[in-house]
Formats: sequence, structure tokens, C-alpha cells
Amino acid sequence: MSFSRYPGYKESSIEWLGEVPKHWEIIPLKRDLLFLTSGSRGWADHYSDDGALFIRIGNLTRDSVRLNLSDVQRVAVPEGAEGERTRVISGDILFSITAYLGSVAVVPEEIELAYVSQHLALVRLNGRRFLSKWVAYAALSDIGKAYFETQGYGGTKVQLSLDDVANLLVPTPSIAEQSAITAFLDRETAKIDALVQEQQQLIKLLKEKRQAVISNAVTKGLDPHVPMKASGVEWLGEVPEHWEVTSLKRFIKFLDGKRIPLSSEERSYRQGTFPYYGASGIIDYIDDFIFEEDLILVGEDGANLINRSTALAFIATGQYWVNNHAHILKPLDNELIFWSERLEAIDFTPFVSGSAQPKLTIDALANIQVAAPPDVRERRAIAERIAAIRATIEPLIAEARGAITLLQERRAALISAAVTGKIDVRRLVEADTPTPDVIAA
Repeated sequence: MSFSRYPGYKESSIEWLGEVPKHWEIIPLKRDLLFLTSGSRGWADHYSDDGALFIRIGNLTRDSVRLNLSDVQRVAVPEGAEGERTRVISGDILFSITAYLGSVAVVPEEIELAYVSQHLALVRLNGRRFLSKWVAYAALSDIGKAYFETQGYGGTKVQLSLDDVANLLVPTPSIAEQSAITAFLDRETAKIDALVQEQQQLIKLLKEKRQAVISNAVTKGLDPHVPMKASGVEWLGEVPEHWEVTSLKRFIKFLDGKRIPLSSEERSYRQGTFPYYGASGIIDYIDDFIFEEDLILVGEDGANLINRSTALAFIATGQYWVNNHAHILKPLDNELIFWSERLEAIDFTPFVSGSAQPKLTIDALANIQVAAPPDVRERRAIAERIAAIRATIEPLIAEARGAITLLQERRAALISAAVTGKIDVRRLVEADTPTPDVIAA
């Protein structure tokens, strides 16, 4: 099924917009502005654990017009005009102006007392020409993104001026038509978002299943009927009777002495194709390498030691460079898969020192007690089982990620087509019609 088109079109004279319905206008946002401002840098001095909401770039999503208030900063409101000038109210539109250009959100009706940071532009409309949500969808569309990309200036930190926001050209039907189209987009994007959430939950479950099966293999072995024994180490619990319980250094050679840190400035002059590894993986690519063999890297410092948002132990392959934030481990048996997963299954929290900056020292890592099969053939068999588990589950994860990509592309195409008049959705507003699979050109 495809969407219908409007009866007639005219040229917009705007390269990235093309034709629009005959009865639509192209109006700059500034024609309907009641107020346009941004916050000041002084707000950072007023951070507190309670007080008013302080809305930042992170509260704007990159593919939605909804404000995300799941993670908010709060501020004690300063006296004077600055507080009132940057206070947001229901219906205001917030634009990112220093990062993620094109991110936009509409302030909901139920918003509590809230203010904006200096990285956001606050737009308040007269309401004579535009609905807030219509402007937000237009900014989120391909035409909005194309405009902001051409206007952005700066080097490492691209940004927009308030004039750039004010000069956004908005395809404009009547208020009634804007209301109909935004109602349609609200409904259909919500359906797509629900499907995306289902796929994200599936990925989460698949990852949990993969990790649980792998962790059981590297901590208990492959034979569920093997006799068990007390390990003598509280956090290890029972282990297979024939396994050896000893410090990690019994099985591993440490190569930390070979790593070389480079500052970001040094790396900027040495850009290339060789991976540059840090505590959580590749952080840059440079013009040379230190290592030319597959090894295991384990993060030495940082919050990931505690929150484990990414893998802490991972395999580096080929030719690469490692800085001083990752330990470098060479298994004596060369069973990298077994040992990387055995390390990943360890809760390192009891061995981490420091609070402001968590750190896993080389001595702490080397002396961690582990249980492992004494026979390399059993370790190799476990590694083969791990490879088989990955071969089964990872294609399912990739398929779910692909589905998310397609859904997000469909969502973006639907928004762009609707707010530029490439499709006519007015008759579908009241109908409970599923989103068509094809968007007519």
C-alpha cells in the first residue's frame, strides 16, 4: 500500500525541499516568534540535588520530538532576570545548538519548573502560523537536518547561532492541517517506537542468554554431571573437582611494559589506519603499531570497572597500539577465547581501588584467584563451545539490529514525507490504519 499525494504541487525554490503542495507556504520560523533565547554558562554554579529541572542536550532525543526526562540535572534557581529569561513552559520548542544539530523537543504540558542550558535554544511561538509540534517535526525531518548542517559553524564543536534557528524555513499548511498531520505522525511514530523497543528488548535478552551460557561454561565446564568441590574462595563457590584453583598469573604473561600512551594532541598529528586501544576498546586510529599478535586487553581504570557498560576483557587482533589504560595479557596456552571470557565472567569490584577514579592494578589482576581446567584440551573444548554459542546467538542479534535500522529509516522517511507534503495523510488521521510499507515518491 502507498500513500496518496496532494492534487497539485508547486516549486519551493529551495534546493533541499523541492516541490510542496500548491496551497502551502514556506515561512521562516522568525515570522511567528514570540521569544527566542538560550541559557548562560552561569547555571553550572547552581547545580544541586534538588530544586528545578535543568534541561540539557542529553534530554533531547535525536529521532523524536519528545523530551526525555529520565536523566535530569537540578538547579537552585538564581535570583534576577536570568532565571525568568530561561524558564521553559508547556509548548516551548528546544533546539540543540552546540552538538547533535537537529535534535529538537517540545516541552510537554505536565512539565514542572524547568530551565535550559546554554547549549539549547528556547523557542516560544505566537501560535498564529505554526504549531510547536509542527515546527519540531519539520526540524527533525530531512529538510531541517539539511538546513542545520549547512548553517553549523566551528571546528571540533559545531554550533548554531540563535539567528540560524530563527531563519529555519518551514513548509507551512494551515493550522488545522498541521494539527491533522502531527496527530498522524504522533500515532504512527509511536507504533514504530513500540516495535523498536521490542527489538531492543529482544537484543537485551539474547545478550543475557549468551553471557549466562558462556559464563557457566567457563566457570563450571561442559559436563553438568561432573563432581564438584569447594574452591576455598568465597566468590568462586564450587568448581569442578578436577579444576585447578590458583592465581591468574599462573596462566598469563603480562605485557604492560610494552604499552605507550599518546596524548590526543599527539594522535591528531599521527592519524592513520592502526587501531589505538584504551580501557574500553578502540578510541582512535594512528599511523603505527606496537603489537602484531592477538592478545587480551583488560581495562585498568574508569567507571566501566564498576558499571560494566561494555566488555572489560576483550581480544585485540592484527596490528595495533595500546595506551596505559588497558592491561595486556598473553595466555601461556594461547587460548584467547577461553581466557577473555573467563576474565569477563569475574566481578572485579572487590579488587578495584579508588572511588573517584576506579583502578584495577596489575598486582590485583595478576593475583586474582581463578578456577580453570588443568588440561589445555578442556580449555580448548570450552572455547569451541563458546564459538558455537556465538555462532547461534549473534546472527539473531544482528537480525534484530537490522530490523531496528529499517524501522528507524522508515520513521525518518515518514516524518520527512509528511511535513514536506510529499504524501497526503489527512484522511488517515481518524482511521485506525496501519503504517503503509511503501512511501510514494
